[in-house]
Amino acid sequence: MRKERIVMTIFIQVVLPVLLVFGAGFAIQKWQRVDIKPLSVVALYVATPALVFQTFYHAEIDRQYGYMVAFALLLLFAIILINKLAALVTKRSSEEESGWILGTAFMNSGNYGAPIILFAYGQEGFAFAVSFMVLQAIIMNIFGVYYAAKGRSGVRFALKSVIGMPVTYAVILGLLVQLSGTTVPDNLLGTVDILAEAAIPMVMIILGMQLANMSWGQFEWKPLSYVVTVRLLVSPVIAYLLTLIFPFDPLLANVLIISAAMPSAATIVMFAVQFNTMPKFISSVTLVSTIISIFTITLLLMILN
Repeated sequence: MRKERIVMTIFIQVVLPVLLVFGAGFAIQKWQRVDIKPLSVVALYVATPALVFQTFYHAEIDRQYGYMVAFALLLLFAIILINKLAALVTKRSSEEESGWILGTAFMNSGNYGAPIILFAYGQEGFAFAVSFMVLQAIIMNIFGVYYAAKGRSGVRFALKSVIGMPVTYAVILGLLVQLSGTTVPDNLLGTVDILAEAAIPMVMIILGMQLANMSWGQFEWKPLSYVVTVRLLVSPVIAYLLTLIFPFDPLLANVLIISAAMPSAATIVMFAVQFNTMPKFISSVTLVSTIISIFTITLLLMILN
């Protein structure tokens, strides 16, 4: 009974508030049938780059941050390797392999993970979560775009697509300003802050709207089960093992493990649609992994706490 109460408390205090925001987007989409693409463009090309620049502008780049970068890359490459081996054994096409990588390697650490961690660990944990979210956004906008574009259009088009993403330039600009010690005028920084603060709520609403557009029919359950298992179960296990390698702050270690257990990223759905790489399958992965994660993340929070 005590464990059940703990699980219920974690669900009500941490998971439920985030689900309610998703639910608002879901309800609006079911009621009004809003065109999501313009909202996605604003989130992808305006709000998210502002958040990335803001984070790097204010960040204190220290050894823990370096460990976090190494952790994120090792986790990414481990999951890509697992998918390449699985695709090789089952003789899947290049497009299917890319679809599996899109569904498993990129977690929803921003519009799902960051709010969960805020409710679970407060502002200190949230600061770590935002830094990791920005790092994931960079990785997603490089490797995610690469695999989404590669699925149908090949490597050359994929590389061109990566170069065209605004987040890439937001990272470069943020690092240049940070390392050079340049001070951004308050009025310009105020504009960036307004856009950055809108990023996470906006993409949370968009995720709810995207879920409302998905249907339960005609799922490819065998590959879907594999992808969801890797995303929700295998990924946090790999993350836990990686945290044993690096001398992470204990709170940061927990944040990274929880982030690694998040469902498939909503942004990946936008990439899959934009480059026409198994968009229906990626949407089904996002839908199913998001629903199942309600239970897996609640249990993980109980274990870590």
